[in-house]
Amino acid sequence: MNKKIFGFIAILYISLAACSDYQKVLKSGDPEKKYTMANTLYEKEDYTRALSLYEILMNLYKGTDKGEEVMYKYANCYYLTDDYIMAGYYFRKFAATYPASERTEEALFLSAYCYFLDSPRPSLDQENTEKAIRELQLFIRRFPNSTRVAECNDLIDKLRSKLEQKSYESSRLYYDLGYFKSANIALRNSMNKFPDSKYTEMTNYLLVLSNYELAKTSIESKQKERFTNTLKEYKSFKERFPQSQFAKDADDIAKDCEKQLNKMNKKNS
Repeated sequence: MNKKIFGFIAILYISLAACSDYQKVLKSGDPEKKYTMANTLYEKEDYTRALSLYEILMNLYKGTDKGEEVMYKYANCYYLTDDYIMAGYYFRKFAATYPASERTEEALFLSAYCYFLDSPRPSLDQENTEKAIRELQLFIRRFPNSTRVAECNDLIDKLRSKLEQKSYESSRLYYDLGYFKSANIALRNSMNKFPDSKYTEMTNYLLVLSNYELAKTSIESKQKERFTNTLKEYKSFKERFPQSQFAKDADDIAKDCEKQLNKMNKKNS
């Protein structure tokens, strides 16, 4: 027990001493001491304390040989502590400040990758997802021969898949809530924006359903036009997905539309 207590006291003493040394260096006017301690903390993965020192050193070493290293490590500290917004900002700033640096390619990739990591789940706003796609595309255009191009394309595919899901789920929500007219517009926009999406079959089928439901719930003067529109969507769906699992249900809808249109034609003849 005494050994455990002694060990704890020793560790506490060392920690307090290290903390005291850090505070002394932080307050000192010697940039070299700050530089040495910042790099030591960085190597020990103590990125939070290293950040404070690198922040001071960026201004002190601006325009010097050490300035490039300090700024890169400052950005990387944010990245390694999962602060992707700040990391992305400072990686971009590094690339702008040191465009000829051998680290510029990596910095611009990490800047775009930070947007990727900060991209939210599909149900949330996808502004950062779209920014990530743009940044990755810019990286590819600037470094077309980079070994990271394949990874960038893979990341872009994942981000686009998220946008496809967001688009589908948003348009599907209108249908689920019974806003069939809005559903028609949203579903059509989604299909036009992502014509080869994995949700295309379901989106086409929902266009049939939403047009059908809209026709059934419309006032009599608009029903003929809307039942006719439903048949148009049905024909488009059947041509594109003849073996769809929804084919029978779509066939039943088409039959009822034709039945309703025949009734209207007889009534008006």
